[in-house]
Amino acid sequence: MKAFLRRLALVVFAGCAGALSLAAQGHFSGEHAMQYTREFVAIGPRWPTSLGHLKAEAYLRAHFQHDQVEEDTFTADTPIGPVALRNFIVKFPGKKQGIVVLASHYETNYPLRNINFVGANDGGSTTGLLMAIADTLRGKPNDGYSVWLVFFDGEEAFQTWSQSDSTYGSRHLAAKWGRDGTLPKIKAFVLADMIGDKDLDIQRETNSTPWLSDLVKQAAHKFGYDKYFFQTDEAVEDDHLPFVHRGVPSVDVIDLNYGPNNAYHHTAQDTMDKISTKSLTMDGDVFLETIKLINQR
Repeated sequence: MKAFLRRLALVVFAGCAGALSLAAQGHFSGEHAMQYTREFVAIGPRWPTSLGHLKAEAYLRAHFQHDQVEEDTFTADTPIGPVALRNFIVKFPGKKQGIVVLASHYETNYPLRNINFVGANDGGSTTGLLMAIADTLRGKPNDGYSVWLVFFDGEEAFQTWSQSDSTYGSRHLAAKWGRDGTLPKIKAFVLADMIGDKDLDIQRETNSTPWLSDLVKQAAHKFGYDKYFFQTDEAVEDDHLPFVHRGVPSVDVIDLNYGPNNAYHHTAQDTMDKISTKSLTMDGDVFLETIKLINQR
């Protein structure tokens, strides 16, 4: 028994040492991303026009109140009629001329089928991820491109996914930035969607800009995360397409294989127990390294 306890102590010590080693190497804090995700998902369902949606807006507004934040409000023409939507854009200035955009969406599906869908992975995890990324950027000198974090509204369909009933926030913002001259300043648009999954398996999205996908792959390889990234290819319609169509270098970092046969996607099973700190740590490492690689081009 004593020998067993000694071996157990060595295993525990090795595990703690490994965690300390990761921290010493400067890995992203998946713990912080998970905590933000937990707080955000606790709001409950947050479809547009709901009380939860207003609470989600208030949560983001309060969190970023001391940052340079823009609220991009507009009215979308949807199958259920005009709907007020709101994108949040949080800006961290850099010294180089140009912008890197990191984006996600924060709302959940309009409840045609499931009123209890809280979107822990789909919208929640990537909102928490971007909030934790903001912590790494806030108050620190940035010799590279400015980094803008965008929290899109209205990514989900109100009735049935189509080119006209989806991606309302990204379509609106891409058009707006096209009119005001922002688009040519964007060096890269990086979208995060559904990447908190415990069983992380991020596909290489084939509508994305090849060189930018290559940088994401290079970033994953640096940390030894190859088996979690780009083992398969898949075309996905998502918030990056309005930017792709306008010539902005864009990549969708997404894991569409969520649960057995994708069983958790858009269901009440998309809950906090399905996502992990480990996945969020890997995501953050790769996103921050990708920013560095973009700056080095």
